[in-house]
Amino acid sequence: LEIVPAQLRVIVVRRPKYACRACEDVIVQAPAPARLIEGGLPTEATVAQVLVSKYADHLPLYRQAQIYARQGINLDRSTLADWVGRAAWHLRPVHERLLAKLKSSPKLFADETTAPVLDPGRGKTKTGQLWAYARDDRPWDGADPPGVAYVY
Repeated sequence: LEIVPAQLRVIVVRRPKYACRACEDVIVQAPAPARLIEGGLPTEATVAQVLVSKYADHLPLYRQAQIYARQGINLDRSTLADWVGRAAWHLRPVHERLLAKLKSSPKLFADETTAPVLDPGRGKTKTGQLWAYARDDRPWDGADPPGVAYVY
């Protein structure tokens, strides 16, 4: 059994500009490839790695930044947080669909958890609510797959 460390590569996309002398000031250039984060550094695989490390492996962003720094890549925690936020925006339709499917289930487990949250500008806390919705029909031989969705 051997571990092959992750490789980080810089992908350079060259988009030459072409001009036609017979045409009037027409310069043509291929469009930039579509990215999850327009104009950003990360590929979709990099953003997916950050998300899996954060949510599946419970690795905070500051530790991920330290790991990247050891590999010679300086990424601020705020940059990683921005990537997570943008990915969450793109994944919102998936979350909404999952939540709708869960809420239409005949059996649904729901839990509300409260926590003090800083209220910006006031310097005081207010009560934040986190809802967890879960379905698991496997013990009853249900056909629906298990699922969990969180709403803050």
